[in-house]
Amino acid sequence: MSQRQNFVNNKYINSHSSSTFDLVDPSTGEIIGQSPNSNEQDVEEAYAAAEAATATWGRTTPAQRHAAMLKIANAMESRRDDLIEAQARNTGQPKYLIASEEMDVGIDQLRFFAGAARMLSGVPSGEYLEGFSSSLRREPIGVVGQITPWNYPFMMAVWKIGPALAAGNTIVLKPSDTTPDSTLLMAEIAAEFLPEGTFNVVLGNAETGAFISSSKVPGLVAITGSVKAGMAVAAAAAKNLTQVHLELGGKAPCVVFDDADLDAAATTLAETGFFNGGQDCTASTRILVQESVHDDFLAKLVEAAKATTYGTPEKDDILYGPLNNINQLERIEGIIERLPAHATIATGGKRADDMPGFFFKPTVVDGLHQDDEAIQNEIFGPVITVQTFSTEEDAVRMSNDVEYGLASSVWTKDHARALRVSRDLDFGCVWINCHIPLVAEMPHGGFKSSGYGKDLSRFGVEEYTRLKHVMSSMG
Repeated sequence: MSQRQNFVNNKYINSHSSSTFDLVDPSTGEIIGQSPNSNEQDVEEAYAAAEAATATWGRTTPAQRHAAMLKIANAMESRRDDLIEAQARNTGQPKYLIASEEMDVGIDQLRFFAGAARMLSGVPSGEYLEGFSSSLRREPIGVVGQITPWNYPFMMAVWKIGPALAAGNTIVLKPSDTTPDSTLLMAEIAAEFLPEGTFNVVLGNAETGAFISSSKVPGLVAITGSVKAGMAVAAAAAKNLTQVHLELGGKAPCVVFDDADLDAAATTLAETGFFNGGQDCTASTRILVQESVHDDFLAKLVEAAKATTYGTPEKDDILYGPLNNINQLERIEGIIERLPAHATIATGGKRADDMPGFFFKPTVVDGLHQDDEAIQNEIFGPVITVQTFSTEEDAVRMSNDVEYGLASSVWTKDHARALRVSRDLDFGCVWINCHIPLVAEMPHGGFKSSGYGKDLSRFGVEEYTRLKHVMSSMG
């Protein structure tokens, strides 16, 4: 059984901790290796390596960072198949979708961040006070701690390391305890082009994450994860007044008006709701449909759900694989078991018993009320809920009546209505007649309990910088 190691100072090293836990292939339920549960000494030694590396990587020019990051992207592209294999054994995701939706997209995003290293913005230098000249320095924060989730291990790591490296920071990253392999391989590949200590990976569970967040070394701690995990990071970091960057859960409302193309809406929302087993904080798992077209739309959505296929990683005719772990599978089962009497399971609603592993059938639940658990809480599984509304005002009110504020979509042929509703939706991203497309040039991040801070775009890079005003007397 393979024992994983931490990656610090451009090499694999053993953890100081004697605590370990099993790594499990979610498509089979079989144990495939063991991971260390790194302790505070491991984390602080990784931070020390990162702190030492600020004297080298932190002093590089934007052009030098740009060149190194392009080399890293090219090297990852050449090791694409190895990265796919590493991720598939941790996630059970279909390999063809890891290739197209994570590797190809993530490598392109890394190249964007490489270019963004040379495009940081600021105000012009000049005399804003008579007799004095002012300039603005946009500097790296220094050392950053990062925590990434298990739903898209490769791409979420790119969203963290890309802007951090572009801005000149050094990194200590903890991947999810269930999905370390592709992140470790990323660090191994990147080591050829980075000074020692620039990009370090420490393995472990939530306790290790607490050490990442509570250390006095980092100037910023960033996490993509659940609201609960984000609150824990913010609380731990607050003791040292450490900045935090939080990209947390979501409960995306998808508002389908009576003039929408119902076929396109049902097909797209089924795909984007069930993609990756619904394990996506922007997934289209909460649909609000206007009363007059509810029955027609529901029939189309159920038909699309029944046509949705799932299976093991090597298959290329499926939309999703297993849920990531047994706890997540049991959590989804619990939500379905607790559905109120007024809810109706239109299709699915149970574990897939025709194969081993942590599979759950594509599910559509109708008839839910606004205060029901399945409406108010993130499900993070292949479960789509359907509600009805009567007016535009009702749709906006119901959409906003959750603690989350990450993503949403509006489905209508009325352009003015699309503009009004997109203005009024309290979500960081609004898609019109589509759902989930992302581009590196545009920021991604939410409001309310979905956190604060932006990933992607030049704004995402600037989150990893600090501003310094330098003023000189001209006398």
